[in-house]
Amino acid sequence: MRTKRLLPFCAITIIALSISSCKKDFPPTCNCSPNDLVASASVYASGLNNPRGLKFGPDGYLYVAEGGIGGTDSTIGLCMQVPSAGPYKGSPTGADIIKINKGGQITVVADNLPSSQTNPGLGNLVSGVADIAFIDHTLYGILAGAGCSHGVPSLPNGVIKVLPNKKWDMIANLSNFQMNNPVANPEPDDFEPDGTWFSMQAEGGNLYAVEPNHGEIDKIDRWGNITRVVDISATQGHIVPTSMVFHNGEIYFGNLSTFPITGKSNVYKLGHDGKISIVASGFSMVTGITFDKIGGLYVLESTTNNPFPTPGTGDVIRIDPSGSRIQLVTGLSVPTALVFGPDEKLYISNFGYGAPPGVGEIWKVEITCTKQTLKKAS
Repeated sequence: MRTKRLLPFCAITIIALSISSCKKDFPPTCNCSPNDLVASASVYASGLNNPRGLKFGPDGYLYVAEGGIGGTDSTIGLCMQVPSAGPYKGSPTGADIIKINKGGQITVVADNLPSSQTNPGLGNLVSGVADIAFIDHTLYGILAGAGCSHGVPSLPNGVIKVLPNKKWDMIANLSNFQMNNPVANPEPDDFEPDGTWFSMQAEGGNLYAVEPNHGEIDKIDRWGNITRVVDISATQGHIVPTSMVFHNGEIYFGNLSTFPITGKSNVYKLGHDGKISIVASGFSMVTGITFDKIGGLYVLESTTNNPFPTPGTGDVIRIDPSGSRIQLVTGLSVPTALVFGPDEKLYISNFGYGAPPGVGEIWKVEITCTKQTLKKAS
């Protein structure tokens, strides 16, 4: 059974934790007791269409991959359909990549990107652009809502290079790569011929991407050559990997798991030896992970204390290098990504799927320490 279903949409509740702080330089430079951390959340931008991956560009602005608004085109009878989530309906133009300046103003940097949606039984969940990443000053995006199996026969899922004037070029055909390089243990009920990509990171001049329902991480160079980094399904089974991040030269990733989802998700590390190990467990529907500059791990849970996706129950957990955990943010509704900005604040995609068009938000979270005397990290 799929892990990306959403129960009926409900209103957002913002829970902001009060701040009484003498310093504002956490998390990068302070060694603060986890129990002394507080967070204040506010809406940074609104009116988005299923916001997904987030990255800050070299210009200091926040870039957002949007899932878009879905579509109405069907490819039944033209190609293999997705079993449990299908048949999809799609559109070759329904998603954008946007830029948000420091005042919260939104500019489209790439448009006319494909978007598709699942069948009504799964709530018409929308996919489009899954994530974005920069190599130097060049912006790349990864498509999750394209391909014939998603109702978009004219375009495959793949990696695009963003050009001036909202234009873009496809540089890597991931649909074709997955069809010709199947994983060891695909899950029949969740199988998507074109894949449904979730996370992408840039490292060492290359792009690295996670596909959840096949269970794989692949590398894409700037010329579009694709190679398999790891077949997660081969050793872990159908765990549905999602968010990925590099830390100390190694790949960390979270997973959704399968129904019922409560407490079954983990954060994993892919070692230099190719072995996968669990570094933190007991989460529910992990859709984002990141680290602060002193090694604290932040885990974005899409749903908590519920066996199925439930709006208003998402949160952010910080795990200190000592192992201590603290819940910093609550009240999120189906969040899909998080990232630290150059201002040392945390940014979160909220209402990332299952919500009507225009409901998506970006939250800004300031994390501070209440102690008067803080020991500087070495």
